[in-house]
Amino acid sequence: MATTAPWSEARPTALLVLADGTVIEGRGLGATGSAVGEVCFNTALTGYQEILTDPSYAGQIVTFTFPHIGNVGANAEDIEDLNPAARAGAVGAIFKADITSPSNYRAHEDLDQWLKRRGIVALAGIDTRALTALLRDKGAANAVIAHAPDGRFDVEALKEQARSWHGLVGLDLAKDVTSGQSSVWTETPWIWNEGHGAAAETPYHIVTVDYGVKRNILRMLASLGAKVTVVPAKTEAEDILAMRPDGVFLSNGPGDPAATGEYAVPMIRDLLKTETPIFGICLGHQMLALALGAKTVKMHQGHHGANHPVKDFTTGKVEIVSMNHGFSVDSDTLPSGVEETHVSLFDGSNCGISLVGRPVFSVQHHPEASPGPQDSHYLFRRFVNLIRQRKGEPALAERA
Repeated sequence: MATTAPWSEARPTALLVLADGTVIEGRGLGATGSAVGEVCFNTALTGYQEILTDPSYAGQIVTFTFPHIGNVGANAEDIEDLNPAARAGAVGAIFKADITSPSNYRAHEDLDQWLKRRGIVALAGIDTRALTALLRDKGAANAVIAHAPDGRFDVEALKEQARSWHGLVGLDLAKDVTSGQSSVWTETPWIWNEGHGAAAETPYHIVTVDYGVKRNILRMLASLGAKVTVVPAKTEAEDILAMRPDGVFLSNGPGDPAATGEYAVPMIRDLLKTETPIFGICLGHQMLALALGAKTVKMHQGHHGANHPVKDFTTGKVEIVSMNHGFSVDSDTLPSGVEETHVSLFDGSNCGISLVGRPVFSVQHHPEASPGPQDSHYLFRRFVNLIRQRKGEPALAERA
């Protein structure tokens, strides 16, 4: 005969409380406690571990539109933040289905165990399609995600916490996720059945300004024969130039570019006074645009996924790319001498710029993938070719 579950077990063990007072009930996973952040949705089918450890997701709660998350477990290789102990990345995760037992030869542990170790509060068992539709219509929402195994919550306190959170506008999160000191990176991209390699030749020196850089960006740079030095976000231009770089890379990162730009933009402007090749991705793209005189704006829902179509005007080709950003460059504010090189085919928003006649360019999307398609890998070769051109060396083929 069926029995009735005890009252405490019958209650939901996780809540998502939106700033407008909406309460969504589910089953708790991962860390216990609560976390406040901006709820967004990610449409990628794979790569949940890379997504959750991307420092660009700091201050955010990720809703996965793909229903089955966790099937291949978790491992130590598929993380993107430089310092796992710092736990830079998403503060919460939302799934439709419960996490299943891992079924993959690379799995080291169950995703639920990994979420607990990372301190990520998670929730499962809700209609993620309905939540995605809500976020699409009303925009990314401030919220609190909470997990209590006994099902006891102070709902009114959670509502107040969600209402009172200031949100991402005006928030500098790069200072929280950046490296504490300079370091040299040598690891190259992962190869099936071999793992990660190490850079053998280092004819070029690229200094990467870490606003929340992903590991695979550094791997891509190292794979092209570059010595990669990673420096903290607030490093001054004179200190970077003292390292005699052949090129400077401006990394991805979280938060409002205008807030981070208070210290980053003056540094970038100083770099622009030289002929040093510069390449920026995501937050680095936005802050380069600010340094050139353009403006950035908060997007209604942002772009988060691995299936976004972008057109490269320099080649005339359409690429499917990985994206993760809630702010964008206002293309109407691009000054004379700065041309738009890429555009989103979803909404027409800016996805790339270059400085006419100068070795300076940037893109909004993530050409390193991890996760996502590799259509835009050629951009790293484009950057190295600017370095080679300055040295009087022949260009590499952009597409290997």
